[in-house]
Amino acid sequence: MGEISITKLLVVAALIILVFGTKKLRTLGGDLGSAIKGFKEKP
Repeated sequence: MGEISITKLLVVAALIILVFGTKKLRTLGGDLGSAIKGFKEKP
């Protein structure tokens, strides 16, 4: 218990894609990337 395998990660990723859809994930990824970029640019 507590061990994370590749198979479990793939199943979780597949479920997330099914629930949110690929278009929503693309926009979410873009928003997340710009947020991380914004945090890195702050002095």
